Amino acid sequence: MENVFWNRVALIYDGFVYIINRRVHKRLCEEVGKLISKDDDVLECACGTGMLTRVIGERCHHITATDLSRGMLNKTTYKCKDLRNAWFESADICELPYPDESFDKVVAANVIHLLDDPVKAIKELDRVCKKGGMLLIPTYLNKVDKEKDSLFSRMVDKAGADFKVQFDRFTYPLFFKELGYDDVDIIDIQGTVPCGLAVIIKN
Repeated sequence: MENVFWNRVALIYDGFVYIINRRVHKRLCEEVGKLISKDDDVLECACGTGMLTRVIGERCHHITATDLSRGMLNKTTYKCKDLRNAWFESADICELPYPDESFDKVVAANVIHLLDDPVKAIKELDRVCKKGGMLLIPTYLNKVDKEKDSLFSRMVDKAGADFKVQFDRFTYPLFFKELGYDDVDIIDIQGTVPCGLAVIIKN
């Protein structure tokens, strides 16, 4: 079900991306950009307002950018309207409408912590990724310690974002290990709200 919170914040979300957490998102774009090749067909889930969509679209063969929020998706579509190799559509990350092994790279940025069933989402991302392809899953590491969420998490949660899971740099790799992924590279990106970029090669 679409969360109206993300429709409401679509118009101001870029303030967080490009001002408050600029250092993290700049580095994230650089790291993801390095992993995209000109022959790649890419699926981006939870594209938000298109921060990574443009970076990916300028480097790949084709990108399908999706989001469950119409407000977010409309913003991305407008910002990336000049990308001739991009397709934009609404899709639920937990029930993706694509055949098995459809994409060379599958990207889902800063969404896993918002989901009721993150495990189901990971399984869907894996399903639509080709064998030998790559899953790129950046997620905010907003857990201060076992007893306390970060100030950012508490503020955004009160506003209506409704974080379901809180990760830190120790529990994020464990999340994937428990799902059976033994070889996961986590790129640690430090800043106001740090991020862990999980890079997984699908066997």
